[in-house]
Amino acid sequence: NYLYSSYHAQADDVTPSWRKKIMVLGSGAYRIGSSVEFDWCCVNAIQAASELGYETIMLNYNPETVSTDYDVCDKLIFDEISFETVMDLYERERPEGVVVSMGGQIPNNLAIKLHRAGVRILGTSAADIDRAEDRRKFSVLLDEADISQPRWAHLTDPREWKALVDHLGGFPVLVRPSYVLSGAAMSVAHEPVEFQRILERAKAVSPDQPVVVSAFESHAREIEIDAVADHGELVLWAISEHIENAGVHSGDATMLLPPQTLYIGTIHRVKKIAIELARALKITGPFNMQFLAKQNVVKVIECNLRASRSFPFVSKVTGNNFVAEAMRRMLGVQRPVENHGLDLDYVAVKAPMFSFSRLVGADPMLGVEMASTGEVGCFGNDAHEALLHALLATGFRFPKKGVLLSLGPIEDKYWFADEARVISEHLKLPIYATPGTAEALAAIGVPCTVLAKVPADGGTAMQAIDAGIVDLVINIPREYDQLGRPDGYLIRRRAVDAGIPLLTDLPLARAVIEALRWKKPSDLAVLSYDEFLGRRPVVLR
Repeated sequence: NYLYSSYHAQADDVTPSWRKKIMVLGSGAYRIGSSVEFDWCCVNAIQAASELGYETIMLNYNPETVSTDYDVCDKLIFDEISFETVMDLYERERPEGVVVSMGGQIPNNLAIKLHRAGVRILGTSAADIDRAEDRRKFSVLLDEADISQPRWAHLTDPREWKALVDHLGGFPVLVRPSYVLSGAAMSVAHEPVEFQRILERAKAVSPDQPVVVSAFESHAREIEIDAVADHGELVLWAISEHIENAGVHSGDATMLLPPQTLYIGTIHRVKKIAIELARALKITGPFNMQFLAKQNVVKVIECNLRASRSFPFVSKVTGNNFVAEAMRRMLGVQRPVENHGLDLDYVAVKAPMFSFSRLVGADPMLGVEMASTGEVGCFGNDAHEALLHALLATGFRFPKKGVLLSLGPIEDKYWFADEARVISEHLKLPIYATPGTAEALAAIGVPCTVLAKVPADGGTAMQAIDAGIVDLVINIPREYDQLGRPDGYLIRRRAVDAGIPLLTDLPLARAVIEALRWKKPSDLAVLSYDEFLGRRPVVLR
């Protein structure tokens, strides 16, 4: 069933059937931001539709995907996922509908054009998809619903940027184009020159869509909810929290499910907002929302009316297949569903994997634009065990020789004070620190060896890495590293090139040291997936 479209053909090898059928638009080529997670969603959507008696048609152009295996769907078409191709196939096959919500951003971007051409979009309407994807329309919707969001403004004239930034309360600000995947061209600007550079990138990536500039909330927690709705009513949901603070793309963040440190009030508020927006957008099918939480105040970042890259993770952790349930709802099938998003007797962590070692010269910093090339999901009896399992699966190694600390801004140096003591007193590891960090550690009585950032007497941080006397580097970048502070970049890059574990986010570094404090390698239990799922509570009816 491997089929290819032709132009100006005289004959056709395959006659369309008269069975009821659906067409699923795939995820395209694997790349940063769109990989196995969306293909998993496409495959599970097809399997759910097939179980309901539908003939399944897949449009995809990457033979490396599982969705293009010969036995996954009834009819597989290798062709580009474009408006022209979809229309040709739709007119020929006459499916009952087209699924645009499982393959990531590429098919989702076609929703409006397909709808205007008369294609039946299964699930949430194209108009409501546009209300969520268009940054300006979505921000207006939140204001009308009296749902909190970071202060925002729609930039129409680049010459008015200064007044706009002043209106938002000054720098830092977040520049966000519409209809993009993985935060493409989304960046935080800390000063005017950086703002102008980011704005040009955003306009180039999304020239026909609005660019929204919003206030950037520092030191805020980020929360996600993955959910399924049916005609605006919430059916299935799971709330995850990021270990990193907001400002790290969700695809690069380390996620905890169920959440471990959120206030009960914050969890309730997140769910309430999801219920309100599901009704406002009349959602049928999958959706993902991202939030900021600071001192129990919850603000909405964005809402994607499609499956997210965390759908496979929450499905496997909770035992509820979110994609299959979304597909059933999109096809009009209803059934009772039990939620297991919060009452789990275990913790799971989704950790990113990066390929910086293969990208010569790339700065291994994390930001609002996605950089990871893969991810792992691991279970544990508690958050510490799950986190260490996940890190080990990404190639992290427990430090045994020494730890290099370069902690950036002064407040970060002192915020890491307790963890520095754990490294020295509990883990019994020598600490090596760059001058500013060493001065802060000395002030709180934590011993360390001072290493210069540039060549000097006594050795440098990079020499320590080359000599192998440290096997963990914690380097917290300053805001302007990429604008003229090469020392931090050189340390980070040298760690990557030497194959030494590198942490560049302070909350994650604190979580890792705390986990190492309580868990030794011998403490990490190995259980099967079925053993963990078997702990789910029995629901009494």
